[in-house]
Amino acid sequence: MKVINFGSLNIDYVYRVHDFARPGETIPAVSFSRFAGGKGLNQSIALARAGAQTIHAGVIGKDGIFLIDTLRESGVDCSSVIVDECEPSGHAVIQVADSGENEIVLFPGTNHMITHKAIRQTLSRAEAGDILLLQNEISSIPEIMHEAAERGMRVFFNPAPMTDAVLDYPLELTDTLIVNETEWEALKNHRFSDGINVLRTMGANGAVYNDSIRVAAKRVDKVVDTTAAGDTFIGYFIAELLQEQGIETAMETASLASGWCIQRAGAAASIPWRHELREYQN
Repeated sequence: MKVINFGSLNIDYVYRVHDFARPGETIPAVSFSRFAGGKGLNQSIALARAGAQTIHAGVIGKDGIFLIDTLRESGVDCSSVIVDECEPSGHAVIQVADSGENEIVLFPGTNHMITHKAIRQTLSRAEAGDILLLQNEISSIPEIMHEAAERGMRVFFNPAPMTDAVLDYPLELTDTLIVNETEWEALKNHRFSDGINVLRTMGANGAVYNDSIRVAAKRVDKVVDTTAAGDTFIGYFIAELLQEQGIETAMETASLASGWCIQRAGAAASIPWRHELREYQN
């Protein structure tokens, strides 16, 4: 089985600051870096580095060609990534404070140019039982969900960033919702269909699955950057499921991977490979 990740592809412009800028305030940045990013890209890299067969689908501009190179370096199949010759790629402006926390402003760009044709062509590669992974940084999510369900795929949805539109998505088609505390607060009163699983990631407080399985967060010596921690958790969790690991084992491995991730700077660059995780465990 494989994962088709119909996800965002962003250029991350990261500014290190001592503390976040407040309204009306101008502050100096300590440093500036450019990284490959986007929740979709990060999660595909986490999946592939964890050992899962991963196909990434999405749209970039000419300014984002290096994003394809980044995905391929981690073993991701990029044959379903489309390059638009006219529009700019999605990008994010990220402040990272001395505390390790981050604030993000996101411009969707080509991530909001997903077409019906691209959806049909990409998901024609799926087999029943394959996993479709989605985040809320691209367009046409309801159509993608319906197409995947018709093909017998299992839909895993990470509704980030959370918007009012999510409440109108066909969430009944999902197998598993993966949410952080903010997203769950917005969704917890929604009437879900029976059989939908909910995995809640809670940062330093660990994670809980269907209110019945709970794992603790891994303690680390120093938090450097939390940017891709949630994406790393999601990628490793799904990869473990594809290797027929149980839910609790999958969550524990995902938590370990997130603990490794937050000790390094950047988004995609901080996601561990499977062999690094084995060394970390030892």
